[in-house]
Amino acid sequence: MTLPPVVARLIEAANEHDLDAMSDCFAPEFVNETPAYPERNFRGRDHVRRNWSQIFRAVPNIRLDALRCAVDAEGLAWVEWDIDGTFIDGAPHCMRGVSIFGIEQDRFAWVRFYLEPVRRDGINADGAVQHVIQEARS
Repeated sequence: MTLPPVVARLIEAANEHDLDAMSDCFAPEFVNETPAYPERNFRGRDHVRRNWSQIFRAVPNIRLDALRCAVDAEGLAWVEWDIDGTFIDGAPHCMRGVSIFGIEQDRFAWVRFYLEPVRRDGINADGAVQHVIQEARS
């Protein structure tokens, strides 16, 4: 799998916990959209830096891995992530999902973020459908 250079730099910087190198992957006016949680949207590379500073402190051994990546004709990069680590209290940290990045001048200009914590709650597919239906009605 060939990753766009900025995606490869992001993974390397995150896995080395290099906050400066990681921040440099993002445009100054970077826009983060989280469609399922619109209140979580934000703007700016400084906000990215603040978020990752907290993440590095909370999950000191965090590791990012791109499972798949596709780039379309317009230069949009679709990355499927597997993010693992351990919180400082010993609890496991695992997130999976997809980010769709707009890349301009070898930096992330924007992202649509579809990444969620992995839940091992014993709820099977049928139970999950019922849960979603009930939640949507409330």
